[in-house]
Amino acid sequence: MSNKPPVWYEHIKTEKHTGARLGILHTPHGDFETPMYMPVGTLASVKSLSPEELKEMGAGVILSNTYHLWLRPGEDIVEEAGGLHKFMNWDQGILTDSGGFQVFSLSDIRKIKEEGVYFRNHISGEKLFLSPEKAIQIENALGADIIMSFDECPDYHHTYDYVKESIHRTTRWAERGLEAHQKKDKQALFGICQGAGYKDLRIQHARDMVALDFPGYSIGGLSVGETKEEMNGVLDYLVPELPENKPRYLMGVGSPDALIDGVIRGVDMFDCVLATRIARNGTCMTHDGRLVVKNAKYARDFSPIDPSCQCYTCRNYSRAYVRHLIKSDEIFGLRLASIHNTFFLLQVMRDIRQAIRDDNLLDFRKEFFERYGYFKENAPAF
Repeated sequence: MSNKPPVWYEHIKTEKHTGARLGILHTPHGDFETPMYMPVGTLASVKSLSPEELKEMGAGVILSNTYHLWLRPGEDIVEEAGGLHKFMNWDQGILTDSGGFQVFSLSDIRKIKEEGVYFRNHISGEKLFLSPEKAIQIENALGADIIMSFDECPDYHHTYDYVKESIHRTTRWAERGLEAHQKKDKQALFGICQGAGYKDLRIQHARDMVALDFPGYSIGGLSVGETKEEMNGVLDYLVPELPENKPRYLMGVGSPDALIDGVIRGVDMFDCVLATRIARNGTCMTHDGRLVVKNAKYARDFSPIDPSCQCYTCRNYSRAYVRHLIKSDEIFGLRLASIHNTFFLLQVMRDIRQAIRDDNLLDFRKEFFERYGYFKENAPAF
């Protein structure tokens, strides 16, 4: 790997009917097939799941959050532990976001300036400052394989003039982040393309970021309140602007329909907290649609959550048992639902990759959507 960047993309095949790509993401901690879904471990832990369980499910790269790890335990402690991989006992790929999305979600307690963002710690109220240089410094200390530029994520429906100013500032921040990056031989810094819902600004910003020659590119500012049709419309015109020889990452997207539609449009990487978040509410994704296992009708249902699933939960436990645990506030119930949902999305990606190999991704989409219920009048939200 000495003559190549720390992370690079190897294109294997493009599905003949769509823009879907089969590839391999090469990292210092392993080689992973794409398209891929990355489980989210915000605080260096995918909620309720062990690294061993994640590896058994087939997870390759997982995501952690720069902002939250900066606040606790602190990037200095993680670095002293030997970096995130050793700290959390994960010997495969890790991606850290820049913390930008979290900071900009604190709209009531932050001020954006050219030098960076002033805001308050959402836990303690302490005054904090995060700049492109500081974000990269934290990510260098955390030691993930892939790190993200510090950007602003404006609302999808924000005003045109504001978004225009925002993308120019994000480009300037990206240039500063590239200059501050101290571990170019060990960590790949991805650029983030913004532009809200404006086609000309989206394309302009993508071209500005591509000109900076990042090892990979992320699409930000989607799945933040716009419709699925709007999101797919952005991907239709934006993805072709991104280099074919570098990975394309759609940030914060992880519902089954969005994964499939994103892949069709040429996206390689996805992440989302959806799998474990809805599991904690007793909601499961199945091949036959959304299943709220805590509902009363499953009290005497001794079948698996999803008879088509081969995860640990579905091989060993019934809907009735998982419902009982969740209704009783037993942690094991939340774990079983989280195991199932995470496995389910990883399996969807395996099935997508096979459909690309077989050149039948559109048939796969049609069959999956029909069975899941996406074509029904009251289609599931995820």
